[in-house]
Amino acid sequence: MNIPAFAISSVPRIVFGDGVRRRLPELALEFGRNVLLVTGSASFRNSPAWPELLDGLQTAEVSYAHVSVSGEPSPQLADELARQFRGTQIDAVIGIGGGSVLDAAKAVAGLLRVPNSVMDYLEGVGPELPYQGPAVPFIAVPTTAGTGSEATKNAVLSVQGEQGFKKSFRHDSLVARYAVVDPELLATCPAALIAADGMDALTQLLESYVSLKANPFTDALALSGIRAARDSLLPWHAGTGDLAAHRSGMAYASLLSGITLAQVGLGSVHGLAAPLGAFFPIPHGVVCGTLVAACSASNIRCLQQRAPDSPALEKYAILGRLLADAPEFDDAAARASMLDILSDWTERLQLPRLGNYGMHAADIPRVVANCRGSSMKTNPIVLTDEEVAEILEARL
Repeated sequence: MNIPAFAISSVPRIVFGDGVRRRLPELALEFGRNVLLVTGSASFRNSPAWPELLDGLQTAEVSYAHVSVSGEPSPQLADELARQFRGTQIDAVIGIGGGSVLDAAKAVAGLLRVPNSVMDYLEGVGPELPYQGPAVPFIAVPTTAGTGSEATKNAVLSVQGEQGFKKSFRHDSLVARYAVVDPELLATCPAALIAADGMDALTQLLESYVSLKANPFTDALALSGIRAARDSLLPWHAGTGDLAAHRSGMAYASLLSGITLAQVGLGSVHGLAAPLGAFFPIPHGVVCGTLVAACSASNIRCLQQRAPDSPALEKYAILGRLLADAPEFDDAAARASMLDILSDWTERLQLPRLGNYGMHAADIPRVVANCRGSSMKTNPIVLTDEEVAEILEARL
């Protein structure tokens, strides 16, 4: 087997399994006795895991400060939290929550020991100064299964509205020192969150698998994660079967999706997710779930027309056989099956269309004009503006 050259950047040390959250005080002590806890507004703090964590920190003689964040973090929030704690002794930042919480905590960890605003570092915004750190050690503890932020080197920050944007503060030193992935923390996820976040993870795995930068290492991880999502997402959402096993499966899929996207990039779904999330109040996972079938169909059609020898076409067939659990399918049948399954999941998981969030046909040109970020650059084929517009029209 001829293995092409590839390189893998930093990944966190991973601690995975039910109950591993109880190791947080021990892990924090590796960096010092003063930590900043960043959590969501209520869910985790209303769970038994919160007093358990505080008791553990006290027993380990680790002091803590705490802040809560809600919604997608803005550059202004990241700057404000960094100013608030820059003059204090913080040895580690522990983010506990969904992707937005982890992104906020990651950004703060990167800003605490530098004087700059995060706007100086955001991709595509401002001067884009090179980040030189140092960053405060960051420990990521996801409480949802979707974004994979626990394994990435970027903190996504958003400003919503007419002049809105969704951009990344990105650097290798922002990678979490530990990703503490405890599936028990997913037990209180509501069905709508399971659906949106699960489709986010699945989309990240699919897009990284067919990315122009994909390699055998990330392909193996992506296929393993897709298999776990295939077996776990729908039954977990429906509340059937072994729920603990399904939570574990989706926590694993989400983690792998973060690793693969960080290494090889994504594709057209995430290229569109940035302007859609900036201009409209559409949750990121909903964007992924509502667009993944349409974007995949467009990619396959355009590859067949303009790049019939692309390895991505064979990869889409592999994905179709995997999702359908039908190794006997030929390539054409497998690709068709994949598109049918993705469309079916979108409907069964009740993921809304873009129009439900106030988007209209007149908004399409503005979204298309702002979709050519880093994710579009690793899509398996360059889509024209007209082809991108057709995807959006199909999901209005």
